[in-house]
Amino acid sequence: MKTLLIIALGGALGSVARYGAQMYVLKAHPTLFPMGTFLVNISGCLLIGIFYALAERGNLLTPEWRFFLITGLCGGYTTFSSFALENMHLMKAGDFLYVGLNAAGSVVLGIAAVYLGTFIIKTL
Repeated sequence: MKTLLIIALGGALGSVARYGAQMYVLKAHPTLFPMGTFLVNISGCLLIGIFYALAERGNLLTPEWRFFLITGLCGGYTTFSSFALENMHLMKAGDFLYVGLNAAGSVVLGIAAVYLGTFIIKTL
């Protein structure tokens, strides 16, 4: 139960940070390109890389901090960072076929699923 609360707190803070960052970018640089989401995704990847590397260095992050920062904060900020971290693990393991399948499949099927979801509701 303690772990779930730690993750939930990090996730809540990450979600609020994502909203704030996206709104700031939208106001500062209004454009048709989704720059806020793009920058959140890239900065989230940088953060998860930093937190993962700190955790891998030994005792720099306790398990609680790992759950808070990696699963909670980064997960709430952007799940794209988790996607990127998982693909990095696949690349390090030499599983390039799975990297390609995961990356292409997630993007193509994700967009198709959003379209399908909106289509279903519009046809009701």
